[in-house]
Amino acid sequence: MKRPHALIPVLALLFSVGPVAADELCQHPSADAPGFETLFDGKDLSKIKTEGNWQIQADGSLKLTPREGEKGWTRYHHYLWLPGEYGDFTVDFEFQYTEGGNSGLYFRCADDIDPTQSGFEVQILDSYGVTKELGHHDMGGIIKTRGASKNASKPAGEWNRMTVSMAGDRLVVVLNGECIHDFNLREEKPADKDLPAAGKIAIQDHGLPFSVRNLRIRKG
Repeated sequence: MKRPHALIPVLALLFSVGPVAADELCQHPSADAPGFETLFDGKDLSKIKTEGNWQIQADGSLKLTPREGEKGWTRYHHYLWLPGEYGDFTVDFEFQYTEGGNSGLYFRCADDIDPTQSGFEVQILDSYGVTKELGHHDMGGIIKTRGASKNASKPAGEWNRMTVSMAGDRLVVVLNGECIHDFNLREEKPADKDLPAAGKIAIQDHGLPFSVRNLRIRKG
């Protein structure tokens, strides 16, 4: 007769651990969070594939300086392509742009031929000071899906931090300490777009000056 009561503390523990673990996605990971692989350590680009003019700087950042005649965003092989493919992941990095800056974080891309068609993008845009409701093309928006829940942008010239996580179909985006997305991507994605179980990840070369540092990723 006492056995069911003995299970109560165990069940309580299980239910208390679940939500806490899930909420870890809704914040930036700590510097010593386990499981992360550093993809750019400020010294070399051996773990990143690109044909773009991304140059390592003295401060350990990676700066994109478009070459003469380079404009727009369709030079897909000039993006920063992370190695391999990722299903469940957390990618964490810092970025900086000049006034009017534009880039994006692509994920679950079926190929590197045209990530705009085969993948999904978290928009990176100079949206500091924008007071209107944010759309999918403003900072942090998921292109063709939904806008960010709040404007967490920093002014041009300052470093921003973004953490993007996929856990199954759940997409979470944290920008400068604010959780701006937490939803089921499969349920809200465009009807004409597939959501692969895994795919490639890239940072966009939009033909504008852009800098990246502290780029790391965790699988699973």
